[in-house]
Amino acid sequence: MRISELSRRSGVPITTIKHYLREGLLPPGRATAATQAEYEESHVRRLRLIRALIGVRGLSVNATRELLSAASEHEADTHQVLGLVLGARPVTEPEPESESASASASESESESDEDDRPGIADADALLTEMGWQVSEHAPAKSVIAETLETLRSLGVDYDWRSLLPYATLAERTAAHDLDQLDDTTDPLEQAERALLLTVLLEPALLALRRLAQEDESAKRYGG
Repeated sequence: MRISELSRRSGVPITTIKHYLREGLLPPGRATAATQAEYEESHVRRLRLIRALIGVRGLSVNATRELLSAASEHEADTHQVLGLVLGARPVTEPEPESESASASASESESESDEDDRPGIADADALLTEMGWQVSEHAPAKSVIAETLETLRSLGVDYDWRSLLPYATLAERTAAHDLDQLDDTTDPLEQAERALLLTVLLEPALLALRRLAQEDESAKRYGG
């Protein structure tokens, strides 16, 4: 297809497509003349993913380029690609340290976790109880730790066991999320859909909880 058709199919303006080509986010098409090229379906899918990463997840052009490069290295591994796109896995792994430096850093981090981040132990206990396979770099793990720490600092008796019913519901939600990817095997399309369903649905899921709480309150306490 020509660039005009690529723009129409992907919903991305031609000027933006040319910018992505210059920045290396989008691979060049097959040259048909000095100033013309033809593009494939893979360009459509990649453009849609780029649009989601920049417009929905809010990544910069540079961060998107790095993420797409990392995803290309794991293109055959859907689990890795989804982890990268959703931010559950880092684009670049930490540099390996020498044995002594690593041991020293490990001890320092361990002491810091015990002294400053008691919620980390709770988060680990929750993950172990659920039997979840989660990257040690997952940002959501720190969110759980910080939330539990804040609740305790405010005098609320709340630990990881209190989150188990919510974790069970989240597990069912995650299964439903990934069920919606089963009708395509293209990794770029799966990644784009997973990103949209995750980021764009989160406010709606929170709103559903609020509505359900209001309904439950009316049933229990309403006149």
